[in-house]
Amino acid sequence: MPSDQLPDHLQAAITLRHPAGRVGAERIALLDAIRRTGSISAAARAVGLSYKAAWDAVQVLNNLFDRPLVVPSTGGRDGGTSVVTEAGATVIEGFGAVEAELARAFARLEQELAGASPAPLWGSGMRTSARNALRGTVTRVVPDGIDAEVVLAVAEGVEIVATLTRDSVDRLGLVPGTPALALVKSSLVVLARGQDLRTSARNALPGTVIARHDDAIGSEVTLQLALGKTLTATLTRHSADALDLAEGADATALIKASHVIIALE
Repeated sequence: MPSDQLPDHLQAAITLRHPAGRVGAERIALLDAIRRTGSISAAARAVGLSYKAAWDAVQVLNNLFDRPLVVPSTGGRDGGTSVVTEAGATVIEGFGAVEAELARAFARLEQELAGASPAPLWGSGMRTSARNALRGTVTRVVPDGIDAEVVLAVAEGVEIVATLTRDSVDRLGLVPGTPALALVKSSLVVLARGQDLRTSARNALPGTVIARHDDAIGSEVTLQLALGKTLTATLTRHSADALDLAEGADATALIKASHVIIALE
């Protein structure tokens, strides 16, 4: 662009790039507010989010990292203490250090750009409409004809199995040890209760209900699979009531292997 159309002040949106995804300033601000207040509900008010939006953000953060960044309380929107872990504090402090260094770099850049047309300084990250995105590591790839079964370990003792074409496996370079994301739409997660379930679903993941949000006809239920790893399902409110899916209830998430998408950044 001509020099007289250059912006008076350059701005940058900082995003931490993690093998599982990207974490932006809004979530860092929420994380820091939780550290300061000891409460997800208080932190949500401090950063201008609804309690549900803040809760969802915490689940996303915990699912994207090897260790949980926040250990949420069971007090719900009305109270309880939530703790930012050492890993969470490291992320906050790391983001602050990058932010300060970038501000210095842009101050220098502004001085050097007089009359120049700046090249793009940003990139694009993966975006997905899937409600569940769990980071893990490929542990097994089992070819079978034109398809292959890919097993992703997302937490200790928790594996998610996906069925992909062998062409997709080769194109993504999926071999044991590859970090990847398991993406699952919440509408494709079926919840069940009881012992000795017989099901055709390849994935049967036991967990405990840690959150439930209802509207007039639907419910969103979040299971904790392991510390820091959660899975959310959407179902009718009638079904949620019939299964008695209250906080603290044990339930099993059933997911067909063909409904799991494996993604790399």
